[in-house]
Amino acid sequence: MLKKFKTKTYMKPSVISIVLGGGRGSRLFPLTDKRSKPAVPIAGKYRLVDIPISNCLNSGFNRIMVLTQFNSASLNSHIKNTYHFDIFSKGFVDILAAEQSTDNENWYQGTADAVRQSMRHLDKYDYDYILILSGDQLYQMDFKEMIDFHVKNGGDITIATIPVNAKDATGFGILKSNEEDQITSFIEKPASDLLPDWKSEVSDEMKNQGREYLASMGIYVFNKKVLKKMFKEDPGDDFGKDLIPNAISKGYSTLSYQYTGYWTDIGTIGSFFEANMDLTNEVPKFNMFSSSPIYTRARMLPPSKINGSFVNKAVFGDGCIIMADKIEHTLVGIRTRIDKGSTVIRSYIMGADYYQTIEDIEENEKKGIPSIGVGKFCYIENAILDKNCHIGNNVRIIGSKHLQDGEFDTYCIKDGVIVIKKDAILKDGTIIP
Repeated sequence: MLKKFKTKTYMKPSVISIVLGGGRGSRLFPLTDKRSKPAVPIAGKYRLVDIPISNCLNSGFNRIMVLTQFNSASLNSHIKNTYHFDIFSKGFVDILAAEQSTDNENWYQGTADAVRQSMRHLDKYDYDYILILSGDQLYQMDFKEMIDFHVKNGGDITIATIPVNAKDATGFGILKSNEEDQITSFIEKPASDLLPDWKSEVSDEMKNQGREYLASMGIYVFNKKVLKKMFKEDPGDDFGKDLIPNAISKGYSTLSYQYTGYWTDIGTIGSFFEANMDLTNEVPKFNMFSSSPIYTRARMLPPSKINGSFVNKAVFGDGCIIMADKIEHTLVGIRTRIDKGSTVIRSYIMGADYYQTIEDIEENEKKGIPSIGVGKFCYIENAILDKNCHIGNNVRIIGSKHLQDGEFDTYCIKDGVIVIKKDAILKDGTIIP
């Protein structure tokens, strides 16, 4: 008689994902003037929130909460119109907006406080692990590998980490870990004179690039029971400043999951601009053409039309009408119109939310208002044009590193980039700066 052997069946971890929408997003102003940070358009057709959500879905985790507090109408609309699951699926992407209750009248005070206030909404779901993500980063990661690492190594908390150089290290939470990937110490945004004591063991490739400091990516995995216990023990408002350092000091098993792929934190206009400009390179650091798709709203737009233009290193969204002389090293968003004789270099034109009707155009002409898009014989360089900008003829917009930061009626200057505000109207002959 044959002996029966028991075989182990792989049990898929039960995970809830939480995407942190961030605060006011003041460093991304004016792009966050009328929308929340996760709703900021990126790469010509996506929103920032599409990145962490797509990473979750591609990893097989389809129960996702997006926490938001400021200017959430645009984000709510995007989520509602984009992420639909069939009736046989238990998947969802839901918005959890900050709310006052009888128990708590305060808005979110930080990353940890946002999750703490939202925990009561998760009680109706069956899950063992919480995956906490930032809504303002550009990267591609298989979260299943991170969860498996967490489970296999018996972690209470796992932090995704990435090697950075000394210049960048002062802007991140920096940690040290032992040979078992247990995090032994953590410091938030250390001063440069403290850095020599915070070098970590990294691969030879990272060491040759001078990336010897392990930075927290703001991506966390918590055991549900552990996180609930921590919230009872620790009243801190922020994961990086409060809960994580305290958990390490109290002996919680806190692991470092080292990631070496492309990742960038899009917290400022400068970093946002450079991340988008890199997408126009022949081989960008962020691969939009991989087998792991980036999901976004399916718009029924016509293909883009380009007439008589010299185009080099440019990315076009759908529904554009381009008659420019030259477009180089530029991202062109959906429904963008650029008229004859114009030149656009190293810029991000976000496009438009709608097409103007002929009647609208004629009415605006009577009022001396240019049509949405870029008019004739314009020159635009080192600039971001937010959605629905009306740029007249013979307009010059030239950003440069030597320009001082400043805010004006229709535009801002930040990190040498000129940002034309959403719905701004620049009449014929306008010169900026």
